[in-house]
Amino acid sequence: MIDSEQLHARILEELDMTREIEDEELNRLIYGVLQEASEQEYLSLARKTALGRELFNTFRKLDLLQEFLEDDTITEIMINGTQNIFYERDGRIFRSDKRFISRDKLEDVVQQIAAGSNRLVNEASPIVDARLPDGSRVNVVLNPIALDGPIVTIRKFSKEGITMRQLISWNSVSDEVSGFLARLVAAGYNIFISGGTGSGKTTFLNALSQYIPKTERIITIEDNAELRIQDVPNLVRLEARNANVEGTGAVTIRDLIKSALRMRPDRIIVGEVRSAEAIDMLQALNTGHDGSLSTGHANSPEDMLSRLETMVLMGMDLPLPAIQRQIASGVDIIVHLGRLRDRSRKVLEVAEILGYQKGEILMQTLYKYVEMGERSGKIQGEWKKEKELVHKGKLLAAGYI
Repeated sequence: MIDSEQLHARILEELDMTREIEDEELNRLIYGVLQEASEQEYLSLARKTALGRELFNTFRKLDLLQEFLEDDTITEIMINGTQNIFYERDGRIFRSDKRFISRDKLEDVVQQIAAGSNRLVNEASPIVDARLPDGSRVNVVLNPIALDGPIVTIRKFSKEGITMRQLISWNSVSDEVSGFLARLVAAGYNIFISGGTGSGKTTFLNALSQYIPKTERIITIEDNAELRIQDVPNLVRLEARNANVEGTGAVTIRDLIKSALRMRPDRIIVGEVRSAEAIDMLQALNTGHDGSLSTGHANSPEDMLSRLETMVLMGMDLPLPAIQRQIASGVDIIVHLGRLRDRSRKVLEVAEILGYQKGEILMQTLYKYVEMGERSGKIQGEWKKEKELVHKGKLLAAGYI
């Protein structure tokens, strides 16, 4: 049976490596080889077309990855070496029958991805985060860390920015909660979005950003540019940079936050706070940049506060009460997201930071998602209002009260 590996080798024999070959000429060569193959073994038109596309992607794009990237129903791609490729669709993980023809070919694809993001990955530096031109997030781990060959994980994002209206239609949030958050964003409350891996933090931040007044100057800061802030003319996008081969030239999130403060921002959006940059983020929130947004990994709003304390201590040796006062003063609202057992993503809690008192940060729950059973495998529930917002000054100043 004819396979793509044999056809790939045949095309390589025919290619003139001494010059650049246009896409049209490559296609002619591919289909010429396919025609020869079909004379030896019958190939249906559908099979011939699929092989042609697969071979073209091998030479011009990201090999067999391209097929997964072009499938809008796939949200995550997991490559465990050359022999095992998995993908996520509708919250479920499937195993693909596709295989890379060799480790060298997979490593070529990895280098192509890294180079496209101006990143370096090799045995000396075997872990890298990168992104694809469409905004998909990529994590790569190579030998000798990855024992079974190159490990590539790709988180895809919607080509069109997901709006709050879509999240409501998916029952990820209610009309009432989204309307409440929209007013808070417009009025300039500092909002932190927490949640576990895959809970939809970046998607929700993008959706919230649509309520930022279009007249404001926004600066986004990220490790890998994933945010898609829509319809904001005065937008500055900054991305961190890893060190070069000599170990120099790194530009960290901390560097970017400090620089952003000198760029006359109305709001600063930090894609995700993971480490010592938390102290710089809090200082920005406490120096008049109202309406700033960020995300962080946590299991609950309370856990997010604890993690923020720990991250600040990574960057600066401060007494815990001083850190807690900074957090209580800088963060107004925590929106906590989660992924439920039916794989749906939802806003689970909206909490307000009330202040600092007697060695602890005071917080109250404003809205909470309450489960009310299951129907056809889907969790049923509703968002219940628990308390009224205490600090209404910004809403009052913005004319929302």
